[in-house]
Amino acid sequence: MKTETTIQGLTASLSPARSARKIIGFVPTMGNLHEGHLNLVREARKLCDVVVVSIFVNPIQFGPNEDFDNYPRTLEQDSHLLADVGCDIIFAPTVEQMYGNKPRLTNISVSEITNDLCGLQRPGHFDGVAVVVTKLFNIVQPNFAFFGQKDYQQLAVIRQFVRDLNIPLEVIGVPITRAEDGLALSSRNGYLSEENRKIAPTIFQTLKAAEQELHQGVALAEVLENIKQKLTQAGFIVDYVEARTPELQKIEAFDQDVVLFIAAKLGNTRLIDNLQIAYTA
Repeated sequence: MKTETTIQGLTASLSPARSARKIIGFVPTMGNLHEGHLNLVREARKLCDVVVVSIFVNPIQFGPNEDFDNYPRTLEQDSHLLADVGCDIIFAPTVEQMYGNKPRLTNISVSEITNDLCGLQRPGHFDGVAVVVTKLFNIVQPNFAFFGQKDYQQLAVIRQFVRDLNIPLEVIGVPITRAEDGLALSSRNGYLSEENRKIAPTIFQTLKAAEQELHQGVALAEVLENIKQKLTQAGFIVDYVEARTPELQKIEAFDQDVVLFIAAKLGNTRLIDNLQIAYTA
């Protein structure tokens, strides 16, 4: 496994694969890897001849009060984990390598589907994601790119601009990886205190209870209110509990497939999760 820190180095490392028309898979990450990231690499390994994983903490997707400076940088540990799951090349550029020394005058914004959910709570976040992912796609030029469904809105945004901008690759969404108690794996889970880590699985428990209620005929609005009450009682500060179609359109009744979205703070840690629920007439 190679580690490249420059665009030129990565291009040179990928040149033999391109010449041989091998299938290149790409997993973009910000490092501090967990089993969810490793599952993305495993999925990439199944479909692709060469797997590239980027590790880059992207400054332009962090808000002014967010944790860019404190975000864990664990490249050595991440490298060992990636070697074990079959990564071929790590791309770990500096901020200067990605953005250069001159002001960036170009932005990429995806409208409508970024206006609410996490987009409302984190203004500018998805523009930052769209810019860095587009840059990484241009640098790596993969055939397939793999993203986790825990960040469902992010996945929808990436699929949208890939389609809108005719970027020649296929985006693959990979199901959420969960701990045994149901908590969606996230780098942010490491910020939870021991006590809050025991409470955190309540998010998934409320989603599963909501699924049961919907199939029993409880109205969608009541189900959403029940989730909010349960989370508040457990000690969460709820950012939002929302229902959307799989395409992120607002939905008023459970008369088609629905995705339930939760974002809530536990202590100082903001957790997100979602559950897609199939409609059966």
